Amino acid sequence: MDDAELEAFRESGRKAARVREDSKRLIMVGESLLDIAETVEQMIAEEGGKPAFPVNISINDIAAHYTPEFESEASLDDNDLVKIDLGIDLNGALSDTAYTIDLSGKNEELVKASEEALQNAIAMIRPGVAVGEVGAKIEDTIRGKGFKPIANLTGHMIKSNELHAGVEIPNIKSNDPYQFVEGDIFAVEPFATTGAGYVEDLEQVEIFSIYAPSNVRMRQSRKIIEHVIQNYGMLPFAERWVRKEFSSKLLVSAALKELLQNHFLRGYPVLRDAGKGLVSQSEHTILVTADGCEVLTK
Repeated sequence: MDDAELEAFRESGRKAARVREDSKRLIMVGESLLDIAETVEQMIAEEGGKPAFPVNISINDIAAHYTPEFESEASLDDNDLVKIDLGIDLNGALSDTAYTIDLSGKNEELVKASEEALQNAIAMIRPGVAVGEVGAKIEDTIRGKGFKPIANLTGHMIKSNELHAGVEIPNIKSNDPYQFVEGDIFAVEPFATTGAGYVEDLEQVEIFSIYAPSNVRMRQSRKIIEHVIQNYGMLPFAERWVRKEFSSKLLVSAALKELLQNHFLRGYPVLRDAGKGLVSQSEHTILVTADGCEVLTK
């Protein structure tokens, strides 16, 4: 990675950090989920970037992959544990960061569990350390607080235009031998739960990305393909984003269904803790340096 590319990742991280901190004021009882998501995405635009993925607003036992539906009327409740996950695409330089806010005031220790796991993981990342060792530290920290890590959600390597670039950081101890290398960029992403410690797919899918181009029959599908490629490339997008560009809900839904069936698109089902336990999340994007790591989203 040359100096210009590295500086672009740093700038993407700085912008994501500003949006993350500014967005916290939006997390209030009665606030519309759709308004929160669209406001955060507008903040990203005002920073000169694009969303690296649709803003996730995952509440209570929902761990990931929920973004509000088009014209959703849902709002926050005073018992909600709210996870906001956001990222910025700055001409291919990607950043990813997340936080949890407890509107009930009853889950402070659960929130601290994911935050402390993130801090402890970052403190031990340096060249030569195996990702499985970091997973063990995350697991030990979360279990030490009396909760469970979510075993089938992970942190992930980031490369230019690739949000998930193959290598993962587990949230539990593993024998994965990959060792951090100077210049690596990763999203470190602990999840803590009061539930089962693993997530399951729900039927609801609001987020998609291009998987493998193929022939499609419907004219509307071909229009949506063109729109997706031009506007989102290979990065994830929300159905609500597409609905803003195409007037018919039925045609958009039918087109997305055809594109999923033909494996042109992949869907990201909403993920829920299998035991329906509460879930907290904390996340930073880091750059591995010669003697440690630099937090890009701080």
